[in-house]
Amino acid sequence: MTVYFPEQDQGVIAQVLAARPQGRLVACLCAAWCGTCGTYREAFTALAARFPGDCFVWIDVETHADQLGDLDIDNFPTLLVQPVAGGAPQFYGTLLPHIEVLERMLARGAAMAPAAGAAVPNVLEWLAPHANDD
Repeated sequence: MTVYFPEQDQGVIAQVLAARPQGRLVACLCAAWCGTCGTYREAFTALAARFPGDCFVWIDVETHADQLGDLDIDNFPTLLVQPVAGGAPQFYGTLLPHIEVLERMLARGAAMAPAAGAAVPNVLEWLAPHANDD
């Protein structure tokens, strides 16, 4: 599998999300200037191949500031894991830049609620606005 980029794959992302209703959106919120993110991207891409039922998306928070709203990220990488079917995120927050942390989380399928008061971006609605309409 691959990692998708909204600036070039918007239509493909919507199709992939619609085709994987039982999967998860795994979005890495990053910044082009962040050296840690640049290093993490290669491992994130390799991880996408090990979880073909999920949709991995790389989102530059500055490039997509209009779509993400008033999002304030203090640390990178910040990850959002959410069921494609919608509902509460399974995870939203900063992870250590060691891909094995995310890999274990995805393999276990365990949910860890966002911190109280955390403003979770509505990435799923932005990437596939009609994916869950019945």
